[in-house]
Amino acid sequence: MRHRTRRGQSTGDSGAPAWMTGEIPAVGDEAAKPADEDTPNVTPNVVKRVERPAAEEKPAVAAPVQPEPEVEPEPVVAAEPEPAPTAPEPEPAPADPIADADAAAAVAALQEVPTEAPSAPATPAWHDDHDDAERAKQKAADEEKRAKDEAAAKKGEDKKAAKQAKKDAKKQAAVAADEMPKSTTGRRLAKIATALVVVLALVAGGGYVAKRQGWLPSFVTNALKNKKDFSNTAGTEDVLVTIPDNSSLTNFGQILEQAGVVGSVDAFIKASDGKALSGGVYKMRKGIPAATAVEMMTGTDNRVGRLVVPEGVQLEAKRGVDRKTIPGVFDLIADATEVELNGKKVGVTVEQLEQAAKTASADELGVPSWARKGVAALPGDYRRLEGLIAPGTWEAVNPEASAAEILNQLISDSSRRYESWGLLTGNKSGLSPYEVLIAASINEREVRHPEDLPKVARVILNRLAKNQRLEMDSTTNYTAAETNIDVHGDNYKADTQWNTYKIFGLPPTPIATVGEQALKAMLDPPKGNWLYFLTVDKNGKTLFSENFDEHVRKRQIACDNGFLKTGC
Repeated sequence: MRHRTRRGQSTGDSGAPAWMTGEIPAVGDEAAKPADEDTPNVTPNVVKRVERPAAEEKPAVAAPVQPEPEVEPEPVVAAEPEPAPTAPEPEPAPADPIADADAAAAVAALQEVPTEAPSAPATPAWHDDHDDAERAKQKAADEEKRAKDEAAAKKGEDKKAAKQAKKDAKKQAAVAADEMPKSTTGRRLAKIATALVVVLALVAGGGYVAKRQGWLPSFVTNALKNKKDFSNTAGTEDVLVTIPDNSSLTNFGQILEQAGVVGSVDAFIKASDGKALSGGVYKMRKGIPAATAVEMMTGTDNRVGRLVVPEGVQLEAKRGVDRKTIPGVFDLIADATEVELNGKKVGVTVEQLEQAAKTASADELGVPSWARKGVAALPGDYRRLEGLIAPGTWEAVNPEASAAEILNQLISDSSRRYESWGLLTGNKSGLSPYEVLIAASINEREVRHPEDLPKVARVILNRLAKNQRLEMDSTTNYTAAETNIDVHGDNYKADTQWNTYKIFGLPPTPIATVGEQALKAMLDPPKGNWLYFLTVDKNGKTLFSENFDEHVRKRQIACDNGFLKTGC
């Protein structure tokens, strides 16, 4: 393997610098060069050792210099024995014992040979290569240090940002905890306070569920109970309170507490002492003792909005032949909602109800789909709602609601009631649901005893099937100023859509409220050929006939009993 010889390196076995072995002259010794340059054995230069100043002392031992790539030498100025103009001195090279020894020998050689110093002596090639390598190492070290400094600076900035973020988080935590103490005891108390906040949040947002499910311990629920109670039995002002049906005493207490009637649920439950109370609308006083509230809700004196609609009544009041007036549905609603609150009258009137029945839309009134066609046939007539309010009891009609809102509530509830009785699912009459309601209302008004309802329903269906006029007194009385079972005179001849002595088929609307028995009798009446029926006495005894002659004979019984006078 061939090895490259560095510039100035000996080709001999010694490996010493060439100028030391005599292969080339020493620096500045060109004049002493032998004439025969080809002579291989040249007397070596004598090198004297020169002591370097103490400031220039270097470590005694150093690692050998590794070969470096060739670099062109740059001229430097060597030291002269005598003062002379020189070029700027080269920068001191890194410590190297071999280089120090060689430099000392070179200085000694110059002192031995009295020659004229050159103006720009050359630097030995081996020294120049070493300087280049050291400069490269220093540059690399500088670059490495600069990279480390940049990394450290960046790391410092990251630490600073992280420290600031941590500081901000601590500050926010301190604010949220309301400057929690830094001591161990303080931190423990802060944790307890946080737990209490969570418990209170559960009570406020879902504490009722937690209590019902038994999730909260009894000592927590007891501690959180409000046991406040008022002492002023007169209270401060009137207020209406609505209690839903089937409410528990706890529900009562919660509603009353929210309305400002009682001080707490706990106080009301204790005062009620397990009494059974009814749901509904109550006129109460704010700020009264729980015991006073229980007393006011025990009787009926403070109940408002309780509506009872009987079977077989019309929307409007009707006076009978006995001069007694039967209140209509509108009268019953007005009476149920009338109340005075803090000196002001509250509730709806009959006139307001009639106006709403005339003008409000079917949607506003809650009219069911199966009745809308019939309702639309009588625009501007409040009687278009006849029969759509079923008999029954409403415990909580809001006196502060509008007429249309109240009618909507009653009609919507009634339609569900009718449907639950089988109006849409158990109809075997052959009539539409609305027609069934009309026919059932006639049945309701004609019959006194429930056991006669199915046979009267069959009479109605048989006459309709034969296209025979119904000729029912109840339909004639519907529009009469005064009802009379013995129809005669103007009422008999009245030219109205409801007078079945004049018209064929059913009237345009029901003529009264329809009870469950009358409706079910109309939905599925028994088989029979009856075409006539007649009440023959004041006890309501009813006789049925399949033909007119039989009916006439039975009618005479009513005349004999003095029950009928017309036609006797």
